Amino acid sequence: MYSIEAMFSAEIRSLIVQVISSWQVLTVTVVIILYFFLVSYVASVYHRRPRKAPLPKNKNKNKKQAEEQAEEPVLDESDELGLEESRPRR
Repeated sequence: MYSIEAMFSAEIRSLIVQVISSWQVLTVTVVIILYFFLVSYVASVYHRRPRKAPLPKNKNKNKKQAEEQAEEPVLDESDELGLEESRPRR
């Protein structure tokens, strides 16, 4: 069997160590790791169940008020003929 020392010379080993420990390689490695964390976070947020909106407490009361306002006609003062318009009051 061949030993590692026989396969690589000392110059090649030192060159590989210098390349791996250079700031460019370390920066790119850190950026790739941060990118994977970001992608996994976005994927986990995207696949969550949506939250249900809280229901109003007086649901029936609000519905009755809206119906009453819709039933009452509102007279438009600018209308010369006095025709009634059915629109909700504000």
